[in-house]
Amino acid sequence: MKEFDQICKEFETLDVLTYSAVLAAKSAEILPALTAVTGTAEDGASVFALFILGSIAADGKLSEEEYLVLYPLLHTFFGDELNYDDCRKAALALRPESRELKKCVNDMVDLLGQLSDELKSDIILVCLMICAVDGKVSLKEKRWIKQLIK
Repeated sequence: MKEFDQICKEFETLDVLTYSAVLAAKSAEILPALTAVTGTAEDGASVFALFILGSIAADGKLSEEEYLVLYPLLHTFFGDELNYDDCRKAALALRPESRELKKCVNDMVDLLGQLSDELKSDIILVCLMICAVDGKVSLKEKRWIKQLIK
């Protein structure tokens, strides 16, 4: 637990450029691997997008600052039609106590169990970075990440 909290603190202090660079690099590795696992690029991208939206929704809110930092990654998956208001509404719909997110988490944990340890670690790392993008990994976000680690 202490190690997990220390990792969270390290991510909370990352600057925007580092976040962007690491998220881009990890996404470039994760997408092809998920495509190989799911069988199609579309399915691989959908799975990864689900992890991203789950991470955004983990604390039940999305600030404009978080959205702006995550915009390049969100744009990659959802295109120009996803704006801040749409993303915020999606985050609210997937609030931590919602049935949709609970089912989604169960499906994600099942999927993670089928992946290599390296790919699983990379996906969890990206999820943790998304949770930390606002400079604080909340208790709700820590619970979200711990569910994925199971």
